[in-house]
Amino acid sequence: MKKSLALLLLAAFFAPGIPSDGAKAGLVDDAIPSAEDACAGVSLSRGLRYGESDQNLVDVATIGNKDSTPRPVLLFVAGESFTNEGTSSDWAMRDQAMCLAAKNGMVGVAMAYRRAPQFPWPAGAKDVAAATSWIHQNIDLFGGDRRQIIAVGYSVGAFHLASFLAHRELQEADSGIAGVVLVSGLYRAGSQAGDAERSYFGADTGKYEDRSAFPGILDVEAPIVLAWSAADPPRMIAQAETLRERLCDAGHCPRVAELTDHGTPASVFDLLGAGKSLAKRTKQLIDQIEMRGLP
Repeated sequence: MKKSLALLLLAAFFAPGIPSDGAKAGLVDDAIPSAEDACAGVSLSRGLRYGESDQNLVDVATIGNKDSTPRPVLLFVAGESFTNEGTSSDWAMRDQAMCLAAKNGMVGVAMAYRRAPQFPWPAGAKDVAAATSWIHQNIDLFGGDRRQIIAVGYSVGAFHLASFLAHRELQEADSGIAGVVLVSGLYRAGSQAGDAERSYFGADTGKYEDRSAFPGILDVEAPIVLAWSAADPPRMIAQAETLRERLCDAGHCPRVAELTDHGTPASVFDLLGAGKSLAKRTKQLIDQIEMRGLP
């Protein structure tokens, strides 16, 4: 997925009600706020450590009175590579996601994770576990509800989140989440793995299947939203379609958003009502969590 599309996607997750008049069809990329604009008026707590590495850091975004009713929590896991330490666009994406979440009644959390080659598999999944454990232990200090954690994985972050879900041996006692959104991820490495993937998964390709999200992700109980874009590489689209099919075969069909265009926010996010809306699927996920009658 192109970074510009990812930024639009994040805006759609948490955008307040969009007017239903004809002007919405004319929206362009410039209508999406920058990360700086998205964070205006938001209280940011930066560089909070959740693990031993210097890369094990979270940022938290809040707005309003922390003593009010606990709010749902968004955990955003993103990255364009298994190996680099994050680009400026990665950080802008994370900032925009958590700040938009804060402005729309949630507590936003953005995590960084360890990278290969220094930290190979399963470091990413273990970091997701450690970050969610940190949320369980600390999010009440920011007005968040640890029972309503929604984790959004984008690109490499989607693999780490899926791997965390699939490999229960990597989870921690207090690292449960209530809902999952997986966006434009790869869920198993294979013969097409590039250098960055091999750096993370290791040189022994015979171990790749055991290090994939299958079959463990088929047993995940948390509701899932699965999304990809027509602009994604064919390999990525094929893996998303395979994941959808296998989840449905396992009796756990995800909500699906196929993003068929990326010219404007209207075409990407179905503001005109064509039915393929990631924003709609995510709202359904949140509604499902809220209706479960959590104790």
